[in-house]
Formats: sequence, structure tokens, C-alpha cells
Amino acid sequence: MTHDDARPHTPAHGHGAHAPGHHHGDADMDWEVMGPLLESGAELHSAVFEQAAAWLGTLLTPQTGRPAAPVRRILDVGSGPGVATCLLARAFPEAEVVAVDPTPALLDRARARAAALGLADRVTTHRAELPDGLDGAAAPDGGGHPTGPVGDADLIWSSRTLHHVGDQRRAVATLARHLRPGGVLALSEGGLPQRFLPRDIGLGRPGLQARLDAVTEEWFARMRAALPGAADTVEDWPAFLADAGLDTPHSRTFLVDLPAPLSAAGRAYVAAGLTRAVEAFGDELAPDDLATVTRLLDPDDPAGLARRPDVFLLAAQTVHAARAR
Repeated sequence: MTHDDARPHTPAHGHGAHAPGHHHGDADMDWEVMGPLLESGAELHSAVFEQAAAWLGTLLTPQTGRPAAPVRRILDVGSGPGVATCLLARAFPEAEVVAVDPTPALLDRARARAAALGLADRVTTHRAELPDGLDGAAAPDGGGHPTGPVGDADLIWSSRTLHHVGDQRRAVATLARHLRPGGVLALSEGGLPQRFLPRDIGLGRPGLQARLDAVTEEWFARMRAALPGAADTVEDWPAFLADAGLDTPHSRTFLVDLPAPLSAAGRAYVAAGLTRAVEAFGDELAPDDLATVTRLLDPDDPAGLARRPDVFLLAAQTVHAARAR
């Protein structure tokens, strides 16, 4: 299972804000280094979480003219360091919000973030892997976080998580079973590839990002095929929601639009994603494109990401949501 948009993104990649090769339970991941990058990356996407939460609030409001029942419990499945978790807690002030993730170090960060924001009384953590861990037995060592069955909720949010599960349709059905009557399941999956530089950057051949997109798609297909229990199915998220017994799926897309000149945190996020791309499939790039990427990642190069004035961040992130009967 992957974390939400906290993870350093391969800038060419439209499938999710994660880094190629970074699977959720990587035992060799240096979380002391990766955790802050995941958190700062998620903060750059805060506008998406806030807009999506406002939209989900309208879906949770009955269309009968009667007052809406308050949202009492929310699950953020694949929470990472808890940036979206805390934003959901602010958007739904009467709710307990549970950060669900298999990585104790990231749940530690989620817990610390909630405390720093004054949300510790409503934000809790739960260690579990999607999908089977949501109903699994309690683990002997949860790293200081509760384990076992996660319980039900009025709203379940899962961002950029399910495409790292072999059988996505089954995973959606598992999440849907944890909804209370009238509750909403929201999946942030899909959108458009990120853009961070103009088409012609004055280095190498124009159109570098389009070529990175093509190589990333090949990597993504291989990653999906290698997942345990991978099911070859059309990625129709509204259909998955309907197949899980949920009513009237809706989809809406939200923008991350951070114009040039990008902040230092934004540049670090873009550079981290591009670095992960080189690690994952740099040998598949044409030599001239690899040379261009190498210069972009050089902090001392005037044409690199750290110093050039035209770096921006633009992406579209789609959320699919449906209601339990």
C-alpha cells in the first residue's frame, strides 16, 4: 500500500504522487530521511485535500432539506505522515480521524503533527496494511500504534494507495464494507501527469517531460504486473465503487497550481521525484535525456532545478466518491 500525496513524486508520473520503486512497506527505506520529504510533499498538495474535503462535505449532506448528521468518524487509509489526516480533522470538526498506515515511523509523524496542530484529541493512528489488515488480528507489536480491526466510518479517504494493491476491485470492496449507512468512500486515483518545466528548457531536446511520461508508463505497467494477486482489469474507479454496492459514483478533479518561481520546498519535492525516477529507470532514458536530467539535478548548475527561475508545479488530481446505502 502506498502513502497519500506525501510521497516524493516522479514528476513525469500521472498515476500518483509517489516515487517509483517506493512500496509502502519497504523495509530498507530510511524514514528519517524520507519522512520529512513525504510530509513537505503533502503540504504542497494541501489545496487539493482542502478542496476535496469541501466537496465531500456536500456529498455527505442529505438532499432532503433536513439537517445533515455530523460526520463522527473518518478513516484516512494510506495516511503517510498525516497531512491529509489533519486537514480532514479541520474540515470535519466533530469527527475522530484515524490515520491508517503500515509504517510506524510515518504514523509517529502523523501523531506528532496532530499534537502540534492541537488535534491530538481527535486524530488517532492505526497500523494496518490494505486490504487484509483492515480486518486482521491484532499484531503483537504495532510499533506503539493500535492494530487489528479498524472499525467503520462515515467517511473513508484513500489517496494514491489502491494502485499499489494487486486486486484493486477487491480493495475497493474491502473499504466499502467499512462504511456506515449513508457514508462516503472517496478514492484519489488518476488525474494528469505533473508538469514542472516549460517544453523547451534550453537543455537537450525539447519535450523532455513527455518522454519521461512514456518511460514512466512502462515502469508503472511493470510495477502493477509484479504485485501479488495482480488482476488485469480496466481501471474504471466509478465502476469499482458501483460494484462494491455503493450508490451514484461521482468524480471531480482538483488542481495543484504553484506558479514559477517555485518555493525551495517545491523545488526539493520536484528534485526528489526526479532523482527517484533516475534510480528506477534512468538506464531506459536516451543518453542525451539522462545528461539533461543530470544537469537539472545538479544544485550548482545555473540551469538546474535549484537555481533556474522557471520551475513551477502543475498537476490535476481526480477524486472518485460514492455513498453507502
